[in-house]
Amino acid sequence: MTAAPSNTADGTKASPGGATQPGIATNIVWHHSTVTRAARAHQRGHRSAILWFTGLSGAGKSTLANAVNSALFEQGLACYVLDGDNVRHGLCADLGFSDADREENIRRIGEVAKLFLDAGVVVLTAFVSPFRADRRRARALVEGGDFIEIHCAADLGVCEQRDTKGLYEKARAGQIKDFTGISSPYEEPEAPELRIDTGSQSLEESVAQVLTYLESQGVVPAAGKG
Repeated sequence: MTAAPSNTADGTKASPGGATQPGIATNIVWHHSTVTRAARAHQRGHRSAILWFTGLSGAGKSTLANAVNSALFEQGLACYVLDGDNVRHGLCADLGFSDADREENIRRIGEVAKLFLDAGVVVLTAFVSPFRADRRRARALVEGGDFIEIHCAADLGVCEQRDTKGLYEKARAGQIKDFTGISSPYEEPEAPELRIDTGSQSLEESVAQVLTYLESQGVVPAAGKG
């Protein structure tokens, strides 16, 4: 079971992974649920995990995350997709795309994903999340093995050719500021759990690659054995 965060001497809150973040609220104590993550895993027959899909806009993060989600759902597993655009319609509607806002966006998503993890859900997050430091902080919120970084590694040329939302064209024309890959950097993962060539291989191949990894790590049962 993931440990609860605790207050540190300087007033910040420490996460199970050792990361700290500013805390404004005082006189608060973590309430331990009577239904544990381990109990949920036992009832459902599978572990929970965070599948963190990262890559350029147009790399296929949302497409792959939703396809994997569908495959897990068909197996009867508890799963949910947190999509970058969807989250910005509500939880992060107050944020723009400056470096500081991107950092806060990913911080919030990391915390929400951590709640899903404790709820016994395989949560799939599809966000550009361009900065390594932000992804490291999200990883540090949970214990080892719970955070699976999946790099959707389509290169910029492929993503521009797809340009399903017309964003690259607008960014090149100067109509969108701070656009990742054009006017803002994307820092590729240095050691992701999975690197998937979404620029060349089929969606079916990519889904199979993710599912095979999850089975090998004991996150989900092998197909047909659930």
